[in-house]
Amino acid sequence: MREVKSYDLVVLGGGPAGITAAATAAAYGRSVALIDNHYELGGAGINTGTVPSKTLRETALTLSGARSRKLYGVDLSLRRDATVSDFLRHERAVKASMNSMLAGYLAASNADLHRGTGAFEDAHTIRVREDGALMRGAYVLVATGSSPMRPGIFPFDSPGVYDSDTILNLDRLPRSLIVIGAGTIGCEYACIFAALNCHVEIVDSRSSILPFLDSEISTCLKAAMNRTGIVFHSNERVDSCRATQDAGIAMTLSSGATLCAEAALIAAGRKSNTANLNLAAAAVTTGKRGLIEVDQHYRTEALHVYAAGDVIGPPALASTSMEQARHATRHAFGRPVSDVSGLLPTGIYTIPEIGMVGQTEDALRQNGVEYCVGRAYYDGNARGKIIGDKDGMLKLLFRRPDLKLAGVHAIGEQATELVHVGMMAMLSHSTAELFDEACFNLPTLGQLYKTAALDAIACSGNPSKS
Repeated sequence: MREVKSYDLVVLGGGPAGITAAATAAAYGRSVALIDNHYELGGAGINTGTVPSKTLRETALTLSGARSRKLYGVDLSLRRDATVSDFLRHERAVKASMNSMLAGYLAASNADLHRGTGAFEDAHTIRVREDGALMRGAYVLVATGSSPMRPGIFPFDSPGVYDSDTILNLDRLPRSLIVIGAGTIGCEYACIFAALNCHVEIVDSRSSILPFLDSEISTCLKAAMNRTGIVFHSNERVDSCRATQDAGIAMTLSSGATLCAEAALIAAGRKSNTANLNLAAAAVTTGKRGLIEVDQHYRTEALHVYAAGDVIGPPALASTSMEQARHATRHAFGRPVSDVSGLLPTGIYTIPEIGMVGQTEDALRQNGVEYCVGRAYYDGNARGKIIGDKDGMLKLLFRRPDLKLAGVHAIGEQATELVHVGMMAMLSHSTAELFDEACFNLPTLGQLYKTAALDAIACSGNPSKS
């Protein structure tokens, strides 16, 4: 009989959540095994999603000259001889560096790494399918991530049809691209390719983009994307899609409209990677798209089995996945935990980028919370003028009558960084007066907080000005 090795924690998945859990448990002196079926550690966050797409975005902004905004009358147009290798060289270098760093991070934790696919044999026993290795975990953390949905209507075997895992494998930059889905992934890639002088059209069944955003920010983003030439087909569905030798990818929409492009990116949602885990052996069930339901401590129905990251659904960000895994591991081993679900920042790397944390105006209204709004614009800020971002904005939502900060919404250059100042203020339950009293360096975007807070204080006694 095959020897069964026992561990305090067995982790399924070597992405940001899984590695964080392994390192956290090891720091407590616990024995850990991590099973991952990819040669390179890091999951989608490092290999196909977060880091690659954001690196490509940075490269696109630089090589296209989009970030220059024609400052000083200089027009840095896209290098016409730029190749796919030019755009992906930096992405591959960054990914390789992150893979190496994570491998070292895991090795330092002394966790046993198993390459392969782990599946439950019973409630506590995991088998690695490839080599048959057996291990028993007092606790198990499932962090196997998610994969792009591939609706059958799209011919993914045809050249030119991509999902978010394969889009970086393209052999040349397309002159035109159809994006299916105006979610985070679809909008981010649409902006990247538009910056590379690609004609982009987005098809989505909803009337607005990124509806979880504050509606004002969503409207501002759509207007900015329109100005770059991106065309939206809202309230539409794809009825048919075919690859043609001459026209590339041809689609017919529910309205009867037809679209043609050299390439198509299908960003129609994601599904959890749970199908091959045999979760039933551990008495764990899954919901729609394979999602695992968890409680506030990220425990499943089987209380010794935890889950974190994309596998449990939104927000499905690398940053939040790591915090979820840390919380789950601390809870499993009786360490103090805090609620990580109440105040998680969101960063969206569209062009312009977006950062948000806390409540939106719609949420405050639906909950019957009285509030006032403070706004500050990049064009009225010294650093904003230096950058040349005329459309950027910081929007702060304060509760009445105590003026406690309830929501932070930023759009523009460095918005994903800017939002963290507000997050720290919210964690300390601060009010608008904090920003009024604070001194910010000049010139910095941080000064927007003082301007927006003063705007809110000025209108706090006059609801009509909100």
